[in-house]
Amino acid sequence: MALEGLTAETIKIRGYNNDEIDAYVARPLGAGPFPGMFVIHHMPGWDEWSREVVNKFALYGYLAISPNLHHRMGAGSLDDVMAAVRASGGMDDAQFVGDLDGGVDYLRSLPNLNGKVGCIGFCSGGRQAYIAAAKAKNIDAAVDCWGGNVIMAPESLNEKQPVAPIDMTSEIKVPLLGIFGNEDQAPPPEQVDATEEALKAAGKSYEFYRYDGAGHGFFAAHRPSYRVEQTMDGWEKVFAFLGKHLS
Repeated sequence: MALEGLTAETIKIRGYNNDEIDAYVARPLGAGPFPGMFVIHHMPGWDEWSREVVNKFALYGYLAISPNLHHRMGAGSLDDVMAAVRASGGMDDAQFVGDLDGGVDYLRSLPNLNGKVGCIGFCSGGRQAYIAAAKAKNIDAAVDCWGGNVIMAPESLNEKQPVAPIDMTSEIKVPLLGIFGNEDQAPPPEQVDATEEALKAAGKSYEFYRYDGAGHGFFAAHRPSYRVEQTMDGWEKVFAFLGKHLS
């Protein structure tokens, strides 16, 4: 059940290479203790919807943070920054993990944390959540919402993304939840199936849910892709999973 209120602000944290980056933080009212949640924004960027997700977690009793992973690209419209990220070869995976570790360190510094921290990512952030499950130093659960490019062709690899996340499966250390739309093409259903097979073969703890009538980004109420019934059920699955592993 949602709580009565929250406080929220934009702060500075230390991320990869000790860089100072912006991060949006929301905290539930009350003494706690509360679990922590790291929200990985989607490729469109650190936008209003990303902050709404942080607020949602705070209202449901989580200390939540979402750093601006595109901070180093400088100021500008979301479209311009996103274009710059793509032109540069995409998000740097090692840089992401460093920024994640910095955000998790911030959450773990809070006196009313219950000792558990999870992460959730959407779109490119879903891919990064899969990486986090394998590479992050101090999380307890991860949620991949329609993360594309978990499976990558060899010609798609580059200096910033040198290893396909699917090839990190054996390193996954925490329970993983996957939420996918069956009409999505990034990832398409056959890649979701292949990812599940890899997790199963590696003996990992995971739950995958697939939704008919839903494509990419179906949680986002401000976009034509929004699907209300699938979204309501998806969020129920997210909070049930996190309640099991972070409470």
